[in-house]
Amino acid sequence: MARSSSGIVAGLTAAAIAAIGFLGYQASATAPAHPAKPAAQAPAAGQNQPPAKQEPAKPTAVPAESGTGTRVVYSVSQKRVWLVQEDGKEPKTFTVMPSTVHPAPGSYMVVSRSATVTGTDGVPIEHVVRFTTTDGIAIGFSARVDGTMPEPDATKKTGGIRMARADGDAMWAFATRDVKVVVVA
Repeated sequence: MARSSSGIVAGLTAAAIAAIGFLGYQASATAPAHPAKPAAQAPAAGQNQPPAKQEPAKPTAVPAESGTGTRVVYSVSQKRVWLVQEDGKEPKTFTVMPSTVHPAPGSYMVVSRSATVTGTDGVPIEHVVRFTTTDGIAIGFSARVDGTMPEPDATKKTGGIRMARADGDAMWAFATRDVKVVVVA
């Protein structure tokens, strides 16, 4: 005699609950009776204590081999950009997502800019700052209009070095035409 599908489901559900209960019992039986407490524990939020503030990470130093003066420094290996001003103020630095085609280490100049365009990957981008071409592919900095920074499609040759939109705003204000761009490994 065939069982109804609801009877089968009820049986399977009961078996799953029993298995979970048994595994939970096994886990609790092997746990230490008095787990160690962390040495320094922040007070729980909501106990009239402000949340613990984390110190911002110290910015990575501008690569020594990047020269002097006003310049954009791009480290391919560190996936990082520095906007260095002549006056010696602490440079703005941020991470970027490199493109699939990389520029050779060296010194370049900003050769063109576009407020908004569609990237070679078909994505709407803004604040495009181009500084060279490699294998016929324009290389430059840009921000995706949607604000994301995914890994580029490795099957496509693209030259867009992507950054967060706020960093794209800073790049756009800083890297005007003929500003030096130094690429380091």
